[in-house]
Amino acid sequence: MENGRAQFPFPYQPYDIQEQFMQALYKTLDQGKVGIFESPTGTGKSLSLICGALSWLTDHEEKSRQKTAALLHEGEASLSTSTAPSSAPSSSAEPDWITDFVHKKAERDLVSKLKEEELKRKKRAERLEMIRNNVQLKYAMKRKSCEDEEAFKLLQLSKEEETEAQGDQEDEELIIAEYESDDEFCGAEDDTDDELVEEHVNKIYYCSRTHSQLAQFVHEVQKSPFSKDISLVTLGSRQNLCINEEVRRLGSIQRINDCCMEMQKNKRGESPSHTSPAKPVCPYNKASALQQMRDSVLGTVHDIEQMLKLGRETHSCPYYATRLAVPPAQLVVLPYQMLLHEATRRAAGVQLKGQVVIIDEAHNLSDTLSSIHSAELTGAQVTQSCTSCTKMSRLKAKNLMYIKQILFVIEGLVRVLGGKVGQNPQSQTTQTGTELHSINNFLFKAQIDNINLFKVLQRYFEKSMISRKVSFTTVHDSSPPPAPLCTVSPADQQGSEAEKVLSASPMMQVEVFFMALTNSNTDGRVLAHRQGTLSESSVKFLLLNPAVHFAEVLKQCRAVIIAGGTMQPVSDFKQELLFSAGVGEERITEFSCGHVIPPENILPLVLCSGPSGQELDFTFQNRDSPRMMDETGRILSNICNVVPGGVVCFFPSYEYSRRIVSHWEASGALTRLANKKKIFQEPKKANQVEQVLSEFSRCIQRCAVDAGGLTGALLFSVVGGKMSEGINFSDDLGRCVVMVGMPYPNIKSPELQEKMSYLDKHLPHSGGRSPGQALIENLCMKAVNQSIGRAIRHRGDYSSIVMCDRRYSRPATLSKLPTWIKSRTSTHTTFGPAFAALRKPFTSTSSSLFCTVMYFLQ
Repeated sequence: MENGRAQFPFPYQPYDIQEQFMQALYKTLDQGKVGIFESPTGTGKSLSLICGALSWLTDHEEKSRQKTAALLHEGEASLSTSTAPSSAPSSSAEPDWITDFVHKKAERDLVSKLKEEELKRKKRAERLEMIRNNVQLKYAMKRKSCEDEEAFKLLQLSKEEETEAQGDQEDEELIIAEYESDDEFCGAEDDTDDELVEEHVNKIYYCSRTHSQLAQFVHEVQKSPFSKDISLVTLGSRQNLCINEEVRRLGSIQRINDCCMEMQKNKRGESPSHTSPAKPVCPYNKASALQQMRDSVLGTVHDIEQMLKLGRETHSCPYYATRLAVPPAQLVVLPYQMLLHEATRRAAGVQLKGQVVIIDEAHNLSDTLSSIHSAELTGAQVTQSCTSCTKMSRLKAKNLMYIKQILFVIEGLVRVLGGKVGQNPQSQTTQTGTELHSINNFLFKAQIDNINLFKVLQRYFEKSMISRKVSFTTVHDSSPPPAPLCTVSPADQQGSEAEKVLSASPMMQVEVFFMALTNSNTDGRVLAHRQGTLSESSVKFLLLNPAVHFAEVLKQCRAVIIAGGTMQPVSDFKQELLFSAGVGEERITEFSCGHVIPPENILPLVLCSGPSGQELDFTFQNRDSPRMMDETGRILSNICNVVPGGVVCFFPSYEYSRRIVSHWEASGALTRLANKKKIFQEPKKANQVEQVLSEFSRCIQRCAVDAGGLTGALLFSVVGGKMSEGINFSDDLGRCVVMVGMPYPNIKSPELQEKMSYLDKHLPHSGGRSPGQALIENLCMKAVNQSIGRAIRHRGDYSSIVMCDRRYSRPATLSKLPTWIKSRTSTHTTFGPAFAALRKPFTSTSSSLFCTVMYFLQ
């Protein structure tokens, strides 16, 4: 079939929607388009992406080989044919023998090039096959050496379920921090070693948001029919991949990066003299070991945990070995912060030209792009950088000239924040307030508009790496230089103030901020926020046009797939991110499918009033009223009385969650809830999430077998928090999800107001509303859609969704729900019929139907 495939390799008989998904994906890749793919969580989206994309890659490679062979055969046949000089008169001014010679030379060059490419392809294929055979041989030898089956299991490279220990924002900072040090790869003993440098083959880059999501994807690849034939590599940060325990103990992201680079520099430098102390060099960075690990990574599909174990076994660095494996790999798995940031992409060795990119979990793609390319700088960091620059007096004249210009620019930032250069930032008071500037106006106010930021910063910072060389300078002139970065002192282990200063890398933050100012004047704004003292004040660059950075990805790639469980509303997504990046409607394809669950397995409800008849209008003005909070408690109490297992209740913010729970404590409503369900609350610290979820799960399991008073557990969570995305409340963990209110963002935020103003100015109005108003509604409903999808995770799951706010009954709001939920949603103006519909499945003799209730209140 044209631009398609009749069948796809799959580990089991695929659902119809999975077949449709793979067909649409294959066609999009073959035609080189930008595809927006929506497939609800629980429908096997990851496996459909894997089998559809790798089927296309396999076919594309085979077509390329056949085309090359045909061209080679045609060229050789043409050269072997003896042709006599043409007797026909030539229209060219050149003699016939010259024209014939030119044509023959072009044919010989083409044949020679084709032969060379075919030889390289064969060598790559042979080497990859040899690697796989070696890996299988080693695996068989290990198995043979095991005394029993239990010992063999211990040798298998298996990975336990990974849980994110850090928030998404921390994950983004971790990835972006890498690029400052990675433009020069110095992982090999010999930079000219041909064995460590390979050409890029046709490949697919798969991106997702967090390392745990990437690990889940790799596990799906391992279960797929392609697991034995595909060469896959997972990229990560040094903090995730470093196996040098002394470096890992440094703790902070930046210190790990800096120490690693210092070791690479020491390795490339000359041997120390007899009087000079030996400089630390990483023992895991030898070329032979890196090559061995690279081959092992390419030979078998590994996730990050397996690569760490492999690195320790082979005594080689997983961080540099995986980067060496990028060119010959057919599937590269990486966090999408690493792909979307151009400098980080370049440093990681990622080349997009002519390749395929799949961005999964892309519902927040626009926000992520804006976040990655925005930059914030505190007054304390500005003054620390200023102090560091003033100490650099022993440099050569040319360097000193640039340093003086950098110092002049930093002093301009101090002036913008209302401070004075040379004085203690802690003691300097500033006038409290917030100012918004265009980039040009900000440069003018800081009196630095006469400095060429591109030349002074982008070129000098990158080539001299000056921010790294001054990032270890302490704040006070009288302080001695800090200890070598790779030495872990007792003070470091105790988390001293000195470590905090070093971890912040003030000069590096200054560099990132200045780089942001090289954006076009219309694409960003600068927010100057004065907090009363200079050290507490800050300046922040806001990227308003994420399309400007996404355009390069779209331009270079053969095809881009933007996928997610919920991509609605697609029209605004296309307008802001694709059309603005210069992508025409003809290059965009869309695919959206329903869920695999039967219609009776989900019960979405919109609830307009509570048990006492109180109208549910949780606007900002009404939601704090005692009557509204009491009604919410009564709703939850009724739900807990009839719904077994787990109930998850989402609130619009941490602050509102705190206020309403405090009110329930005082009124006794919380005690009544606790009589039916054990109550858990989402922790504010990311590293406590796993513990809370484990206790929540164990409680539900105990209640399922015990005939006690408790029927399960109730979890209070927050929309947009740590449990509203990436957490599965499948089966009994999520028999009811309650969301309190419509989680509209804070419209008084200066950043949001500026974004709305930008959209109103640059995007067309539609449907009687401005793009800024649409942004507010879309941000709210995207957060809602992510939260209400937490419970349905597989074909046999069942859940009810109840949205508690009369505003959910508006047609415009209902239209923004996922199609598979919207088509089954019923609206109830009174509580009685809604509660009857909710309790029926649990009081019926039939146990096939499950209900999850979501209450939305604001």
